[in-house]
Amino acid sequence: MSRNADWARRDLAVLWHPCTQMKDHEAWPPIPIESAEGVWLQDFEGKRYLDAISSWWVNLFGHRHPALNAAIQHQIERLDHVLLAGFTHEPVIRLSEALIEVAPEGLERCFYADNGSSAIEVALKMSHHAWRNQGHPEKTLFVTLENSYHGETLGALAVGDVPLYRETYRPLLMETIRVKSPDAYPRPPGISEEEQAREAFKAMEAVLEQHAHNIAAVIIEPLVQCAGGMRMYAPIYLNLLREACNHYGVHLIADEIAVGFGRTGTLFAVEQAGITPDFLCLSKGLTGGYLPLSVVLTTGALYEIFYHEDIKGRAFLHSHSYTGNPIACAVALESLSLFQRDNVLEGNRSRARIMRDAVKALEGHPHVGDIRQHGMILAIEMVRDASTRTPFAPEERRGRKVYQSALSDGVLLRPLGDVLYFMPPYVISEAEIHLMANAAIQGIDQATRD
Repeated sequence: MSRNADWARRDLAVLWHPCTQMKDHEAWPPIPIESAEGVWLQDFEGKRYLDAISSWWVNLFGHRHPALNAAIQHQIERLDHVLLAGFTHEPVIRLSEALIEVAPEGLERCFYADNGSSAIEVALKMSHHAWRNQGHPEKTLFVTLENSYHGETLGALAVGDVPLYRETYRPLLMETIRVKSPDAYPRPPGISEEEQAREAFKAMEAVLEQHAHNIAAVIIEPLVQCAGGMRMYAPIYLNLLREACNHYGVHLIADEIAVGFGRTGTLFAVEQAGITPDFLCLSKGLTGGYLPLSVVLTTGALYEIFYHEDIKGRAFLHSHSYTGNPIACAVALESLSLFQRDNVLEGNRSRARIMRDAVKALEGHPHVGDIRQHGMILAIEMVRDASTRTPFAPEERRGRKVYQSALSDGVLLRPLGDVLYFMPPYVISEAEIHLMANAAIQGIDQATRD
């Protein structure tokens, strides 16, 4: 038995993998990875896979980056962990200072958690609790967009709208209000992305006008609805939403867990609209893909609503055991510093252009309904008929065929249904971009042969 096969056998005897129908592994065993470097993963027999999806969107600067490795080693030699209730430490203070310096103006406080879903839970609870502290306990509703995704814990799942993840647990979820997404993909011919966003916003404004007295917050993924199929929309929607939230007295929660830290072309996606949300949720790339950590940034005004002698009912008592872990904070601080030292955003603009040029061969493809891009996120919508955008039947699992084809070419793509996407680490070279694109092109050709 090969080393890969042996590790896969041992895995399947004891593990239950995330976001997986485990029966699929009877035909497609999990791929054991022994090591990684840069954009490459390597299995136990030496085969390499280009990590085109940043290992679920977390890795920013490649695997085993020397500076990030050094930051972890330096911190391990000093402090591993200490509770953040009643204690503090240098890495969490320095990281908070650095985040506030680069965040949209007005975000002045950092509250830490362990992962993206937990950050969403913090923001939801904090929003309602703030209204309660101000004498508005009736503000219990949250507004979310169709096709949105915010995580897997029950609160986060409740404000999401991807049936694949949500439907089974519907009886357990709190009531929310869902409104039309500004998603540009279904717009009619001749309608611009901005026009589509403005038209979609009418539904949001109607809901806010009617229900503002019961609404705590609107939660959105700025510019890209990632798990919903990498659907993208124009920044004007964010401008309109910020103005409306101000007008109707409703908080705005920006979930930048997936799109933050340069993915859309700016450090934070909301920068492209020039707005400041009331809550900014960050995770995934926060530590450069090394360790679980999340943070919710909020305003000084919201912080003051909780600042009081009374702890019972008034204080925000949400907590996690590993909140603000020093090792995670140290690597996050070093990851953030790399943006400035290496002029990353400027380099990404060039990489994004190369990515778009590399898939030009798919323009006019009979089974490609759309190619869309925001910065370092590029998505390709695979369809049965491009002229009508008729989708393939889900049970055909065409995206799975692309996944298998790309793996044979040494590229890790993990389509969302029939939507392929690139979200690679920022150290990817031009040659590696073309390898990634060619694997996608070949995979689409193979997967769409009837």
